[in-house]
Amino acid sequence: MDVLPEADQKAAVVRTMFDRIAPSYDRMNRIITLGFDQRWRRSLIDALGVDGGDTVLDLACGTGDFALMARERGARVIGLDFAGAMLTAARRRCPEPIALVRGDALRLPLADGSVSVAVSGFALRNFVAIPPVLEELARVLRSGGRVGLLEVDEPRSGLLRLGHGIYFQRIVPAIGALLSDGSAYRYLPASAAYLPDGEGLRTMLEEAGFTSIEKRSHLGGAAQSIMAVRA
Repeated sequence: MDVLPEADQKAAVVRTMFDRIAPSYDRMNRIITLGFDQRWRRSLIDALGVDGGDTVLDLACGTGDFALMARERGARVIGLDFAGAMLTAARRRCPEPIALVRGDALRLPLADGSVSVAVSGFALRNFVAIPPVLEELARVLRSGGRVGLLEVDEPRSGLLRLGHGIYFQRIVPAIGALLSDGSAYRYLPASAAYLPDGEGLRTMLEEAGFTSIEKRSHLGGAAQSIMAVRA
């Protein structure tokens, strides 16, 4: 059976899945990325120049990794997720000044131009549609605001792509089945199919109102950071 849900079922399926895996989510992220996920997040926060003058939106915040890193740099932080169990886990980790909100990425409960930085980690492929999410981010970002997106990717090298495919499509689901939730960790690698290629994502960002788009690759192309500026 195909592990990817039908479009009209995706939101409900993904929300239920993340509620289910919330207790093991952090541990699994560290295991399947060999601990690199935290390094990639910190690198993106640094590249965006987050500091005490910023108001940061952590979209699809999960258990709050980006939110905590932005707060460490003195920023005012809002973490938003639609999975209640993820927010419960985030509340256990995040200090009181971080505002945690349950909400929909397609209808952000924020005023126009109210944030200066928006970040999101490994979430693009879980949204029902990417362009309207980028449009919402553009709406809530002030002119000159920065966006940073961390996502999976596929190496360009044939040899690396082969090894990455074996690891991501076979080993990760096996680890997930052993330590967390088998169906979730079959979905998560397969969900890379929802991601546009580099040019496709660049076009989506430009059409949403972003400029100065930059991509950085991690671990031989296994992951990517995309940065852009709100026009």
